[in-house]
Amino acid sequence: MTLLTKSKYLIGMQCAKWLWMEINDKGKIPKPDRNAESKFETGNLIGELAKKLFPKGIDIPTFGFKESLNQTQELIKERKVLFEPSFLIDDLYSRGDLLVPVGENEWDIIEVKSGTKVKDLNVHDVSFQKYVYEKAGLKIRKCFLMHLNSEYVKMGNIEPNELFIQAEITQEVNSVDGIENRIKEMFEIISSKECPNFHVDDLKTIEYDNIAKDEFLKSFPNENVFQLYRGGIKSRNLYKEGIIKIKDIPESQKLTDNQKIQRECAITGKININKDKLKTFIDGLNYPLYYLDFETILPAVPRFDKTKPYQQVPFQYSLHIVEEQGAEPKHISFLAEGMDNPIPKFLQSLKENLGDKGDIIVYNESFERKRLQEGAGLFPEFEEIVEKNWLPRIKDLLIPFRKFDYYDPKQKGSASIKKVLPVMSDLSYDGLLISEGMGASLEYERVTFGDASDEEKKKVREALEKYCELDTLAEIKIIDRLGEILNGK
Repeated sequence: MTLLTKSKYLIGMQCAKWLWMEINDKGKIPKPDRNAESKFETGNLIGELAKKLFPKGIDIPTFGFKESLNQTQELIKERKVLFEPSFLIDDLYSRGDLLVPVGENEWDIIEVKSGTKVKDLNVHDVSFQKYVYEKAGLKIRKCFLMHLNSEYVKMGNIEPNELFIQAEITQEVNSVDGIENRIKEMFEIISSKECPNFHVDDLKTIEYDNIAKDEFLKSFPNENVFQLYRGGIKSRNLYKEGIIKIKDIPESQKLTDNQKIQRECAITGKININKDKLKTFIDGLNYPLYYLDFETILPAVPRFDKTKPYQQVPFQYSLHIVEEQGAEPKHISFLAEGMDNPIPKFLQSLKENLGDKGDIIVYNESFERKRLQEGAGLFPEFEEIVEKNWLPRIKDLLIPFRKFDYYDPKQKGSASIKKVLPVMSDLSYDGLLISEGMGASLEYERVTFGDASDEEKKKVREALEKYCELDTLAEIKIIDRLGEILNGK
């Protein structure tokens, strides 16, 4: 019989179809992308740092299935702290992070995670471990989740005892009901000849995108209820009621103002344009206009002094300056070099190029505002210009789209710049080596802090420049198109 491993159990907790495919249709599962690989690498790094808290712990090799099982059984007898022990009992297999001996015959489970808080899925992770360990004859005293401390500030070398928080979750783990029945159901799923259907409620339990979720959402026609702006549980309930298309949502259904606009556009096939609101926005712009966009890295383990886990550190910006209406834009860019904290040079470059008047145009201002405030907090010499000059000048281009003052059904319920740009311009991210923010972040980290060749670094840096420049050029195209719409073009 196929083994039910801890990872498969957690998949089954999220989606029955995904679990079945992992066992019976593995070839259909896409290979891990760069984002998934990065998460795996981060998990390994954090796991190694956690081991430093237990200097006498023993590593059990991950290669060799039987060897790992046998070595675990031998070392259990010696009552040592064990890293990555593995157990197999009744076709259930679990490899955990840490087993710590307590007293004469008890053990504590410590699971290490790269997040900054305890999640429900983490509790189920440990509950499966505890179930398997106890079934194999161990006596478990307490359960802990060791996660990153979001308030840890790096100063010098990483201090693992400060980087981690060890949260006791014994009560939560012991409160998990129905694990035996759940395991039985999962064995029935993986042994079935037929793949189960994706259930709509799996949309709220799946933690990451996967082929089962993608197949489900792609099976619907355009302008379906899952494209409803911030639909969430409302979209799922509409589907359960047999409503597939947005245009078929009944008048009696309570909708937000944006959702009402979306339904009306789906019915009429027309674009919603609130010229009065758009005119107020466009007429309120003060030249010169500084179109600005940031790219950041967010390392789980801080790379730079004064920074915290997952703090977004800006390493690049693109800036287009339009001196007056109709003028040709001037482009300026910054892309950090070297492995030092890029923030001071980033802010200094902005200081040299943002001028002292004129609006700073961004898309989703909360992101840029937060990065500027964080930077000023770390480097007080920039605090005055950030707080008194730059922040008051910021104008958010997202606003007219978030409020649906302009909405094209082709946006599919989204106000993101990636969905807005195609309906406002023929400018496209297609064909770029780097075409989205996470990819930019991961590639910059890889070539800057990894062992990439000079040729590869050059190639990636050129791609970063092209991508970030397109972000601010997109802002210009959107503003220009709004102006044309107001002029009846």
